[in-house]
Amino acid sequence: MNSFFQKYYTALIKGGIITIFLAVVLVIIGLIISNHADAATPLFIFISVLSFIFCWIVLSFLIHKFRVYKVLAVLAFLVVHLVIPHYTGIWDNPITIPLLILFWLGIAYIVLPEFFRKYRVAILSVYGSVIAYNFFFFNMTPDQAENHRMILRNFMFIPIPVFTALWVYEQWRWLKTLQADKAKAELALLKSQINPHFFFNTLNNLYGLVVEKSDKAPEVVLKLSDMMRYTIYEGKEDLVPLKDEISYLENYIELHRIRYQKKVEILFIHDVQEGLKVAPLLFIILLENAFKHGVEKMSESAFIHLRMQSQGKQLFFTIENSFDISASNLNNGIGLQNLKKRLEYLYPKKHELIEEVKESIYKVRLNLEIL
Repeated sequence: MNSFFQKYYTALIKGGIITIFLAVVLVIIGLIISNHADAATPLFIFISVLSFIFCWIVLSFLIHKFRVYKVLAVLAFLVVHLVIPHYTGIWDNPITIPLLILFWLGIAYIVLPEFFRKYRVAILSVYGSVIAYNFFFFNMTPDQAENHRMILRNFMFIPIPVFTALWVYEQWRWLKTLQADKAKAELALLKSQINPHFFFNTLNNLYGLVVEKSDKAPEVVLKLSDMMRYTIYEGKEDLVPLKDEISYLENYIELHRIRYQKKVEILFIHDVQEGLKVAPLLFIILLENAFKHGVEKMSESAFIHLRMQSQGKQLFFTIENSFDISASNLNNGIGLQNLKKRLEYLYPKKHELIEEVKESIYKVRLNLEIL
């Protein structure tokens, strides 16, 4: 409670002074009756105190959020709107309705400034027409006045739900944009996690070849350079040609063939139509897992079989590999988790990822609806 008053005490003091001043002014001009017979009853006192506290809190909130002169300017429209008919005895006069409109437009401006500025032409056009019709209305004969009074009320109140609906739509669109930006940021983070995960493993392999002074090391460096170029420049794109992604997988396979001493059967069969595009760096996770968690831990009969084919907008990718049941851990860590998250962002309800384990064979099927 103390922290609340420390934060808002300036606004509360200013709001209290303005509320007291307004109450005194309204009592003096007779808009608030203080000498009425009911003024001394407990119920009247309770309602009066409650009303004062309510006005105090509302004014304090506005003063805390906005500049004092703006709040006072808006209040002036309301006070003058009440004072004129009180002294003239004419509530239906050509001044009070424009003042009431200006009061609410002022509230809208200080509370929702961006919305007001964006739609100011429409708002001012509508209520400018109301004010113009208001002056025309007071030139009507008494028998015409009632019908035109109804039209004037409609002109004043009908636009309110329209502008309210428009504001709600703006908030909904802003929320959707915020969610989309959040998804893009998370997707970028997932990509940044994927690339180091792959290259750290490859650099470790390259280190082993360099230590052994293998003649294959320069070729590995060259292929790794090509793959890094693809990852850095193509990996940041939303979509890449499917044929480029296939070339990327083939380079990765060749890189591992160079460094392997043992015999590993690797088959990559692909039959896809030209012109298809896909999100980059999706399939490399599955291929990397097949090496890391599968054939690398096997001494013999190691294999990886890949198949990719397309039918219209459907792309079917299957990868299966052998693994050592006693040595392998099927929990493939951050790579597969990131792949699942990326698929949820990039292909919501347009993908299917199925994992199968049968004896010593691990199989993954990824089906996508692509462009």
